[in-house]
Amino acid sequence: MSKNPVVHFEMPYKDAKRVAEFYKQAFGWSMSDAGKEMGNYLLAGTAETDENQMVKTPGTINGGFYALETAPQPKEPSVVISVDDIDAAMKGIETAGGEVLDKPQDIPGIGLWVSFRDSEGNRVSILQAKR
Repeated sequence: MSKNPVVHFEMPYKDAKRVAEFYKQAFGWSMSDAGKEMGNYLLAGTAETDENQMVKTPGTINGGFYALETAPQPKEPSVVISVDDIDAAMKGIETAGGEVLDKPQDIPGIGLWVSFRDSEGNRVSILQAKR
């Protein structure tokens, strides 16, 4: 079994309604707005999930879209990597030459999340799922 799989993707949007309609029509994804308290983050359902919002089919991931004009993070697409211990993972990122971009944020019902830059300058995120 692989360690620390990619479990989520993120991309920016300029127009929430337009991007939601595009992915619904083009790929049949479910798109739902997480609300103002979550920055109008759009959740993209590409795979069936269980009661804990984890995908049922191994190898599949879901994702989301964030508002381009209000996003504090960089404006490029990103992937999210699952980790067992976010503190240990942040230390490993820094030891390997990466840069953790902020303090971990609690995503209600999901877990702790933080973005980092890898050795090539790519923005990537890690997630420690709620236990």
